[in-house]
Amino acid sequence: MSPELLLALLTGAALFGVGLYGALSQTNLVMIMMGVELILAGALVNLVAFWRFLHPESYPGQMFVLIVMTVMAVEMAVGFGVAIARFRARGSVEMEEARELKG
Repeated sequence: MSPELLLALLTGAALFGVGLYGALSQTNLVMIMMGVELILAGALVNLVAFWRFLHPESYPGQMFVLIVMTVMAVEMAVGFGVAIARFRARGSVEMEEARELKG
């Protein structure tokens, strides 16, 4: 295994681990969304590392990375929209207080 691949995989694993801890340990909706973004970023770093190591001449890996980045942006936009609506309605974005959410 090349040192570049190992470094990229360790970076991706660290991002994933920090994001998982952040998403599971927080009660604030914005902090949970930041943890989910870190999880997706770690998975994306690992995806790019494996794609570059295994198939550097093919382009579907690049397109998949662009799709994942688009999904990350959409997820954050929708999540912040929900957080803003929740804050305006209730004055808080804490998840313990969101048990009574209705459609």
